[in-house]
Amino acid sequence: MSSVDMLSIYVADFIGAILLFSIILTKGWIIPTRKQESKILLILILLTLIYCVFDPLSFYFDGKPNAVSYFGIFFVNTVLYLYSLGMELGFVFLVSFHLRRNITTAQKIVVAFMITTEFLLLILNTIFPLVFSIDENNLYHREPCYIVFLLFGLALVVYSWIIYGVERLKNGSLRYFPVWQFMLPTIICISVQACYYGISTQPVGFAISLSAMAISLKNECLYIDKLTGVFNRYELDKIVETLKKKKNRTIAAIMLDLNDFKAINDIYSHNEGDLALKALADILVQVVQNQGVVMRFAGDEFIIVINTAEENTVADYTDAINKAISKYNKKSGKPYTLSVAIGGDIFNIKDSDDDFLQTIDELMYKNKSEYYSNHERKGRRDK
Repeated sequence: MSSVDMLSIYVADFIGAILLFSIILTKGWIIPTRKQESKILLILILLTLIYCVFDPLSFYFDGKPNAVSYFGIFFVNTVLYLYSLGMELGFVFLVSFHLRRNITTAQKIVVAFMITTEFLLLILNTIFPLVFSIDENNLYHREPCYIVFLLFGLALVVYSWIIYGVERLKNGSLRYFPVWQFMLPTIICISVQACYYGISTQPVGFAISLSAMAISLKNECLYIDKLTGVFNRYELDKIVETLKKKKNRTIAAIMLDLNDFKAINDIYSHNEGDLALKALADILVQVVQNQGVVMRFAGDEFIIVINTAEENTVADYTDAINKAISKYNKKSGKPYTLSVAIGGDIFNIKDSDDDFLQTIDELMYKNKSEYYSNHERKGRRDK
């Protein structure tokens, strides 16, 4: 390989390393309240830094006529093959944890199968050149089973997209976690390097993907409530400002307040109160899905903005929410039941008119007054 070719390899890996060091130095890998995802992201960044070191070595040793170069080529390329699988698996785990907070049994089985297959291929490759070979001139060559690693990697990336697409239909707040933005550079760079041997695009591609992922996760933290996972009040401000710029400014807005929330905190602990808020947020997301936006406005108050503003919109969603809460109460096994005060209406947002907040707040408290007229307020002294 010529010095010009090697220079391009060094530059590409150096750029990738600089991007990754920037994420580490700025603590861009830290995601508030999501320790598991932060650890996965940090591990992926560190692994990619190692890749940026090993990648130029694979090209440096290639074609050097001595025993050290032979073993260097074999060892470095074996590590790089394992790294490629590790990165795709890391993406799947990170996306799964972020969207579902767990790894399913089916995912574990698929991952175990892929890891076992690739390990066996690499072990067999020490005897039979199945994945790659090194000729008498110490030149590296791809062999037929190379395609297995390529297909596994692309399959895992596509699978991450599918997971995101399914969850995105259920939860509109996931738009701040756009999987395609950080998966696309990976797919492009893997494909380019697969088609044109002799150039190095994977390290910088992974570095760009990890940078985009860190930025997306940080951006998401600005608009997502850390406790419940739904939008926070900043998203409402953004929606209102967007509507003011449109011709059609009509929205259906609903405010909800958790009844007896203080009692849940006083009697069963603040941790149980947090669980109640999370449960209510999950219920609202399941009901609304991608037909609107669920926001935690303050404390135990939530606001829903629906995409449609037809006459029966508020009544239909109020009924659906109450039915979903009733279904939850029957299955929760909690020593308390959830219920909400709800108030909502159809509004036309004017240039300087935020009165709809006051209106839905008044409607909600009217409903809450009706609730407490038939239910006794409870607190710590009523244990």
